Amino acid sequence: MGDDSDEADGTGTDGSDTDNLDDAGTAEHEGLTYAETGVDIEASEAATAALVGAVGEFEGDYAGLVEVGDRYLALATDGVGTKLLVAEALDDYSTVGIDCVAMNVNDLVAAGVTPVAFVDYLAVETPDDATAEAVGEGLSTGADRASVELVGGETAVMPEVIRGLDLAGACVGLATEAELFDGTAREGDVLVGLPSSGIHSNGLTLAREAVTRNHDYTDPFPYDDDRTVGEALLEPTRIYREALGPLHAAETHAAAHVTGGGWTNLSRMGEFRYVVDDPFEPQPVFEFVRAEGNVDDEEMHRTFNMGTGFLTALPEADAGAVVEALDDARVVGRVEAGDAVAVRGLEL
Repeated sequence: MGDDSDEADGTGTDGSDTDNLDDAGTAEHEGLTYAETGVDIEASEAATAALVGAVGEFEGDYAGLVEVGDRYLALATDGVGTKLLVAEALDDYSTVGIDCVAMNVNDLVAAGVTPVAFVDYLAVETPDDATAEAVGEGLSTGADRASVELVGGETAVMPEVIRGLDLAGACVGLATEAELFDGTAREGDVLVGLPSSGIHSNGLTLAREAVTRNHDYTDPFPYDDDRTVGEALLEPTRIYREALGPLHAAETHAAAHVTGGGWTNLSRMGEFRYVVDDPFEPQPVFEFVRAEGNVDDEEMHRTFNMGTGFLTALPEADAGAVVEALDDARVVGRVEAGDAVAVRGLEL
């Protein structure tokens, strides 16, 4: 019942302030916002709150938790979102299965839960063996990266409901009470972050609208001539399963999977001021979207991960061991009293 999926900085790719970048070619367009392209995060959160209110309270933020004996059974469900439309345009469904697994597994990891098994739901307008095989290969790759078992799924043919296809899934995991993060940061905690692999599976409605103003998905990507624009958007979501061991060994208080809502996801860790003074550099795809859509910096950070896909709040004394155990982790900020996310000169 979360609202993470798609539809879930002021720094350029050279570290410069994007406010000073040349927006030639986009001046004739008004700046895009996520809401104007059809996805209103505030409306989505209100609808989610209404749904939760109708079915009753449940335990857990990123995942639903059920106490079973001496452990908790955790469940997460999510889909790939409108990234599927890019896959359709390129007729390349080889990576969307990875995204489907990642969006679910990463939510469990953010709760301190070890993912165990995954099931998928593929709904199609018309059955196609080649497409199904490509989706299945991606799911298998994602499961391998996440160290989970694929234990089945469902394929539904619904020509009057689905156009093309939709892909979603659910992941189940287990955790002891000691392994679960309590979900609330502490004033004085440091923030340890891990980089993203790109756009992941959020904000694609805005990204697609921005880049197709002046480009086709098959055009060369300006920052890498060996890739097309569509391939840059399809870069699969990173899976953060490897972070669990070091985070369980530390006194981890809370974690945030940076998905729908961008950097405002940090507020899920409690009402504090999150000062992020050393974020990871955004991949070139973000500057491409920003420039092509004339999207302002605040909107970019409220929509996308902007280079940092996962953060955790823990005592400074434990941060060093976590950073040492994870190849590309680093301390990116700190937790203070207040109620905001301060990143790259923005207050979100």
